[in-house]
Amino acid sequence: MNSKIIGLIIVVIGLLMTLYTGFEYVTREKIIDLGSVEITAEKEHSANWSPYIGLGVIVIGGIIFLNGKKK
Repeated sequence: MNSKIIGLIIVVIGLLMTLYTGFEYVTREKIIDLGSVEITAEKEHSANWSPYIGLGVIVIGGIIFLNGKKK
């Protein structure tokens, strides 16, 4: 794959990371298991990062894009 395309993809990922600084997801955990009786609970988790990480990814993608080989 061409390094310019990879650099552009990394820039887009960095832009998305800057705009959306995290996400939440739900897991189901088993609390009690008594044979045929199960009690479960949903637990919310979040994954967050700083927008500066997204900016760093944009810079790295830009460097890869600009240093890509020309045809």
